[in-house]
Amino acid sequence: MSACVPTPPKALGLARAAGIRTADPTRTKRSHQPHSPPPAPPRRFRVAGADLSASIAVFLIALPLSLGIALATGAPLQAGLVAAAVGGLVAGRLGGCPLQVSGPAAGLTVVTADLIHRYGWRATCGITVLAGLAQLGLGCLRVARTALAVSPAVVHGMLAGIGVTIAVAQLHIVLGGTPQSSVLDNLLALPAQLADLHPAAVSMSALTLTLLLAWPRLPGRPGRLLSRVPAALVAVAGATATAALAGLTLPRVDLPSWSSHALAGLPEGPVLGIVAAVFTTTLVCSVQSLLGAVAVDKLIARRPGLRARVGRSDLDRELLGQGAANIVSGALGGLPVAGVAVRSSANVRSGAVSRNSTMLHGVFVVIAALLMVPALDLIPLASLAALVMAVGIQMVSLHHIRTVTRHREVLVYTVTTLGVVFLGVLEGVTLGVAVAVAVALHRLARTCITHEEKEGVHHVHVRGQLTFLAVPQLSRTLHLVPQGAHAVVELDGSFMDHAAYESLQDWQNGHTAQGGSAELTGRRTGLRTDEPTASTACRCRPWTPWRNHQCDMPSGGAPASGGPTHPTGTIETDAADARDGSTPRTGSSTGSGSAARTEADVRSGSSGHELARGISAFQRNTAPLVRNELARLAREGQRPSQLFLTCADSRLVTSMITSSGPGDLFVVRNVGNLVPLPGEENGDDSVAAAIEYAVDVLKVRSITVCGHSGCGAVQALLDSGPREERTPLRRWLRHGRPSLERMADGSRPRARRAGRPAADVVEQLCLTNVVQQLEHLRAHDSVARALAEDALELHGMYFHVGEAQAYLLGEPGEDEALFRHVTEVEELSSPA
Repeated sequence: MSACVPTPPKALGLARAAGIRTADPTRTKRSHQPHSPPPAPPRRFRVAGADLSASIAVFLIALPLSLGIALATGAPLQAGLVAAAVGGLVAGRLGGCPLQVSGPAAGLTVVTADLIHRYGWRATCGITVLAGLAQLGLGCLRVARTALAVSPAVVHGMLAGIGVTIAVAQLHIVLGGTPQSSVLDNLLALPAQLADLHPAAVSMSALTLTLLLAWPRLPGRPGRLLSRVPAALVAVAGATATAALAGLTLPRVDLPSWSSHALAGLPEGPVLGIVAAVFTTTLVCSVQSLLGAVAVDKLIARRPGLRARVGRSDLDRELLGQGAANIVSGALGGLPVAGVAVRSSANVRSGAVSRNSTMLHGVFVVIAALLMVPALDLIPLASLAALVMAVGIQMVSLHHIRTVTRHREVLVYTVTTLGVVFLGVLEGVTLGVAVAVAVALHRLARTCITHEEKEGVHHVHVRGQLTFLAVPQLSRTLHLVPQGAHAVVELDGSFMDHAAYESLQDWQNGHTAQGGSAELTGRRTGLRTDEPTASTACRCRPWTPWRNHQCDMPSGGAPASGGPTHPTGTIETDAADARDGSTPRTGSSTGSGSAARTEADVRSGSSGHELARGISAFQRNTAPLVRNELARLAREGQRPSQLFLTCADSRLVTSMITSSGPGDLFVVRNVGNLVPLPGEENGDDSVAAAIEYAVDVLKVRSITVCGHSGCGAVQALLDSGPREERTPLRRWLRHGRPSLERMADGSRPRARRAGRPAADVVEQLCLTNVVQQLEHLRAHDSVARALAEDALELHGMYFHVGEAQAYLLGEPGEDEALFRHVTEVEELSSPA
């Protein structure tokens, strides 16, 4: 039984003042008949202002690129507009990635051009319809995630090969000629083309490329405002206006009447050839669209609050939407449709919040195709060719090349690229997949085992996967270690099968039984063994706090699993385990038989050897890896590019949150990340000296002031009285009082995180303190001189400890009180 208590008027007023919605007992409520469904709210189609502005930005990019891609394929130019409109309306409405923009893609240019050359345009439209049906089937089978299993090196190599093919073909149109049917023919015909240049085409192409490259790089605030207009539109519009005003005679866009537009027809030819064509179109469309959807998800993660509104992409639905779009586009005589990275990136960055922006861009394309034909007919073909050639060059991404080089997949990338360029897309991808499989098998089967003696210690280094195939080599190498000697076995691999494990343990037991000792290090173990026991691993990562290095051990000091022990009675942590993808142990063990240490144990120093064990792990595992680099720094001296001033809080590990290494950062830490103002009365020589040394001697190019959440110094500053300066801490905190005054000053913009207000007054002061300390930095003479000479940049940073999330303060000219969200998102660098 419940009781209804009326809300007091005073409490009601307080709740409303605090922004809490409450029921007003005096307000008349609307009611409907009992047992009848509630009235449905009126449904209205509303378009947010952000979606409208984003759709216009995407439309301005899509219009010239759609015409250029149609020109590059040899299809009717209207086909590009049809594909752009269908991609926006159909894929935008039905797809599983609301903010991805679909349309004619540069990645499909080579495939489509080859189909048109072999089967004709109407048959190519029919193949597009069949590819759409195949995508619908794949979407119904829910295999979208499986398509992402293709090696990134193969995908990047495919796109690079397509980019090279596009660039070489369009170069002939840029020079005023006509491209050939293959890359080899285009390369052979290039000398003759260079000898027969057409000045009008070359000049318009050069103007287009100049505007395309220079427009995003305009300096100053006017440049930032003008750069909101897409560079592709500016380049084509500028070349079109120049050609019209100068009266140049050169080929231009020629859009025939829509009444003569060709629709899809049935393809004719060998069945296997048509099947291969449908498979190739389906593969390229699907892979590019799914990878684009994944990349859009990463971009959305950079906008706090948008993820909850948009949600994560449904890849199977995206495949269904792309299939439906290809069916409609092919049936209406359009190019194949796929997700387009450049347009999707522009959509997200322009502030789109729903799929309405994608659909509106399709509506604008339809309007342009119907009403802007006279204006489109003025565009020089050389300008469109230059635009598409630039897109093709961008498809050979230096970032992708560096990535595949870092992962030792250059061979896969190169074979795929060359295969696509000289053989075709399907053949090149097939070769790339075959080489990727061969490389994976080679890495799995290849194991390098070496032995060397250094200062009486025998080192056995195992590089690669340790399987039964390597057991004979492992056994021979281990028996090179003399009886009674100390041995170190370094396991540099991620897999060890049962046969290799038994062989290693048998040798270890025999060696220690004969008076020797062995130390096992590597991915799986970081263990010192002085007695014949089985191996066990501590999976803690190197940045795991000491108190969380927990490995269950029974009373008496031996590991619970019978594993080897360190002389201190605990299993050591291997720093090399950072390369493993395992999850660190963070749970607590209880009971009299557990060696897990509690926080009280750590604070009381009962174990007493955390620091010594950490140093020992560094000397054993990390020092050999960094010794050469530190030796170079010792010879050349330090040359940091950054001064990083942050709080002394133990939870801030500067090298971890900045991914920096030795010699990168000149770090100054103090309580509260304070920068005292210069002067005899207020100054602090230690901080001022560090600033002067960093700017005038080390010539750093940047200074970053980093605050963090839950700062104890900020809390103490809030709790301190105006005259309370009796202790060193209180005297030091007086340098933070200007931050308190700034926070209380209502005339100044409040420091804040993007997308959310400050959680409490402590966080508000933490954010404000970063902004204030940057002002204090500018008051130092060395900093002021460097800023005046444009030799130094100042940055503010805020690190939320609980979220493990970094925020960067806005640059000059932007909102200088807004801390923007930083993510690991990689910029979309796929083709247009």
